[in-house]
Amino acid sequence: MKQFVKPHRSMESCKLWVCMTIFLVIADIVMTEKRIPTTLDGPFEPVTRRFDPSLRRGSDDLPMSHPRLKKNVSSNFPEQVALAISSPTSMWVSWVTGDAQIGSNVTPLDPSIVASEVWYGKESGKYSSKGRGVSNVYSQLYPFEGLLNYTSGIIHHVKLNDLEPGTKYYYKCGDSSIPAMSEEHVFETSAVPGPNNYPRRIAVIGDLGLTWNSTTTVDHLTQNDPSMILMVGDLTYANQYRTTGGKGVPCFSCAFPDAPIRETFQPRWDGWGRYMEPLISQVPMMVIEGNHEIEPQVYGIIFKSYLTRFAVPAEESGSKSNFYYSFNAGGVHFIMLGAYVDYNSTGSQYAWLKQDLRSIDRSMTPWLVAAWHPPWYNSYASHYQEFECMRLEMEALLYQYNVDVVFTGHVHAYERMNRVYNYTLDPCGPVFITVGDGGNIEKVDVEHADDTGKCPSDGDNIPEFGGVCHLNFSSGPAKGNFCWNKQPEWSAFRESSFGHGILEVLNSTYCVVDLA
Repeated sequence: MKQFVKPHRSMESCKLWVCMTIFLVIADIVMTEKRIPTTLDGPFEPVTRRFDPSLRRGSDDLPMSHPRLKKNVSSNFPEQVALAISSPTSMWVSWVTGDAQIGSNVTPLDPSIVASEVWYGKESGKYSSKGRGVSNVYSQLYPFEGLLNYTSGIIHHVKLNDLEPGTKYYYKCGDSSIPAMSEEHVFETSAVPGPNNYPRRIAVIGDLGLTWNSTTTVDHLTQNDPSMILMVGDLTYANQYRTTGGKGVPCFSCAFPDAPIRETFQPRWDGWGRYMEPLISQVPMMVIEGNHEIEPQVYGIIFKSYLTRFAVPAEESGSKSNFYYSFNAGGVHFIMLGAYVDYNSTGSQYAWLKQDLRSIDRSMTPWLVAAWHPPWYNSYASHYQEFECMRLEMEALLYQYNVDVVFTGHVHAYERMNRVYNYTLDPCGPVFITVGDGGNIEKVDVEHADDTGKCPSDGDNIPEFGGVCHLNFSSGPAKGNFCWNKQPEWSAFRESSFGHGILEVLNSTYCVVDLA
């Protein structure tokens, strides 16, 4: 399924010209219609593609012994190599060295024993420049008898500066004094902002995990040859395990109702880093946290693995937190928001967001794309209205600054909305797209809130962070009810399967979002 989008210019022009144009392409539509419809023809009648009950809703996790998860390098040799965009002229390179430990008593490694070094240049095998960075370790500790503690290998982050935009670079990372340098990898910097410069192809994926279905998704994503990956949270699902490992489960609280804390088997993070390395050592992955990254431990510490393992351009974008940041990729400005930290209008994230939106030059970045983990608009029974509080705090600001597209995950299915603002069809609202169907162990969601007997109670779907702002509706098909009595008019298309999305920005007028 594809859609083509035309970006906003200003609120005034949006209201005058009915703003963005979307082309919706679905196989059966393409076969029967010569002209692809646009939002000038819309909004579209809601469509549901039901899950085939003869298919499995999920699959098991890959075992740690699987070749794609096993460690196959010596202790101080780099592994889990990953890239992240800093700016058109800088790139983050991250990797891990040393051996993680898990047990009752663990002793953190000393990060200073191994250097953080990157050799790079514009010709294969010829490295004209060297970069140095920082390293750290983290621990996941539990004050409960029988639970095992964990301490990571040494996690390295190096920012390469003074790069040329839109240029291919070859690099190795590691410590040349040992010597222990990685094999050669390659990346390409993003283009400078401009109305005619765009990333070639952007993969969008959420709620990935490490199942056999995840592998199908990642392999297909790799075949699509993206130039950047937008990861909208819930990466490893390491918290579907006891600390002792064993077999992961689709529902932790169901399988382990007496667990004293939501445990996590941290070696799954290391396995995930190895699993993803062939792709994200060549293609930058821009990540935002999901609820499965919370991972509570001793002293109320949360998100330790997420915060330590990933480099993001927080400082570069004026943010003081790795939970929210922004960056440019050519003529697209991306805003990554945190749903599991303070999002209230009186908080620091909101203040940062307001300043970031004010600073955008839409003549240079015509496209404005936002991403966070839990959807605001969602007609599935799972997570229904879970983050209404966040929507009520932030939606008006994003609407004011004409955000074009919003990507979220959390719900393990696909759903694309008609343009909507405050539950009302609005030609100036963003296109909200849920793509939380990466393939994780919790299985796909197939029940809709408007299905008979499937409407959650207003006491269900309590978020891990923030308040509860569940609404009864005052207009439309849901007037006087908590759930709609049919697929809402703002839900254009929904279906349950595993996959990912591809965003292609063609020019300052159109982009393509393709469900793969």
